[in-house]
Amino acid sequence: MNMVQPKVQVPDIAAQVSYAMRQMGVAPIPRNYELFYEAYIGSNPKLTKDLASLGSRATQEELDAIGTQYFGHHQGSAVQGCHGRIVNELQDLLSLLKDEQNALENYNRVLAETHSRITSKSAASADLLRNAIGVLSEATDTTMAQGKVTVEGVEAKSREMEDIRKELDEYKRIANTDSLTRLNNRRAFDDRIAAIYDSQRGRTTTALIVCDIDHFKRINDTFGHPVGDKILATVANIIKTNVRRDAFVARTGGEEFAVILDLTTPEDVMMIAERIRKSLETTPFKNSRTGVNYGPVTLSLGVCMADQTEDPHDLYLKSDIALYCAKNAGRNRSLLFADGMKKEASKSWLLYRK
Repeated sequence: MNMVQPKVQVPDIAAQVSYAMRQMGVAPIPRNYELFYEAYIGSNPKLTKDLASLGSRATQEELDAIGTQYFGHHQGSAVQGCHGRIVNELQDLLSLLKDEQNALENYNRVLAETHSRITSKSAASADLLRNAIGVLSEATDTTMAQGKVTVEGVEAKSREMEDIRKELDEYKRIANTDSLTRLNNRRAFDDRIAAIYDSQRGRTTTALIVCDIDHFKRINDTFGHPVGDKILATVANIIKTNVRRDAFVARTGGEEFAVILDLTTPEDVMMIAERIRKSLETTPFKNSRTGVNYGPVTLSLGVCMADQTEDPHDLYLKSDIALYCAKNAGRNRSLLFADGMKKEASKSWLLYRK
């Protein structure tokens, strides 16, 4: 836990990431920002270490290699590719609609010419009607055929663009997923916590739980990071299985997790927090092959209701204060934020740490 001066500052993550990229001479493109964002929030310590090892002048090829290694594929390039395909599909669609417009303009011209012939006093009645019917019939058949082609083309393009939209949604899901635990990552959490304040209803019925694994550094130092990673994945699964299906669960960095619950009360959210804590407390962490016992593994949890706060930063801050107090009171416990906690925590606790 980091100790700081009494005055608490909320860092601008985007600004600090951008500053780090400028210092290293890295191009400010989305896929590079994604790498530095993940490294900054510490969700994958090995990624952070590998990125730092590139030094002050990393090449784009080196950055892309790291992106491919940790994200399975380079999402930035993939999204750009999808964007290009959408542009091409839209251009084809506009071409189809332009052809339809030209067909309608030609049809209107034929109608005008036919009207002119019908109203002409110089033509014989029989010839006039015969010619007019022939012209209109041909023009109508041509326009209807063109219209059918246009409709079929528009439908095909619409289906193709829907497929591309689904592909982009999948890239977004991958970009918002923590690669180790398969939970939402810090980027997705930042978006979700901000959305709470889009409506008054969200402010009055939503709660945030911030969870931190107790003595996790000791686990890593004693048993190594591979064991630590397995424990993180197990803890993530325990949290996920002990909350409602509509709950938002994220790994927000290192050994810290967050749960956002809608339509809840302080009593209900504390009951859920305790269910998570007790479930983890009673879960054995033992190597079945070697018999080594990695446990016990426990969680400290801080809880705050959104109606106790002014904005997303305040909600995170107060949940983190409650978490600090749970740690300070002996760990392995859940505490709901109360105003009396603030003075105790603010003197020695960096709240918005990530």
